[in-house]
Amino acid sequence: MINRIIRTKPLPLFILRLITGLIFLSEGLQKFINSESVGTGRFAKIGFQNPEFWASAVGVVEIVCGILLLLGFISRLAAFPLLVIMIVAFITTKIPTFLDKGFWAFAHEYRTDFAMTMLLIFLLYFGSGNFSIDKNLISREQE
Repeated sequence: MINRIIRTKPLPLFILRLITGLIFLSEGLQKFINSESVGTGRFAKIGFQNPEFWASAVGVVEIVCGILLLLGFISRLAAFPLLVIMIVAFITTKIPTFLDKGFWAFAHEYRTDFAMTMLLIFLLYFGSGNFSIDKNLISREQE
């Protein structure tokens, strides 16, 4: 009975990978669809030099890596640039919020970024799991 309660199934890793991939895919697409509020305009507001380039570059990385996570293909490799994006977002948007508005405003605004960062760290550590291209490639290689 206790083993049934404690044992982890392969599905949770798949679900976490799906959540992470879909969110980054969506955010990447929005950098092009809603350029003024999420893409170039946002990057200009934050103070990036050449905001068109950076918004497009980040959008493409989020789209490509989001798709790779959804497929479970080189998930660890795909998670790394997304983690870099999250660190830069923390430094450029959340630290100023903390300094200007205090801890609770920071905690409120950082909640989604924090969850995404933790999911990326989780995927870096555990990889794609079952139900992934990576798992299928490893299984074929071992045969």
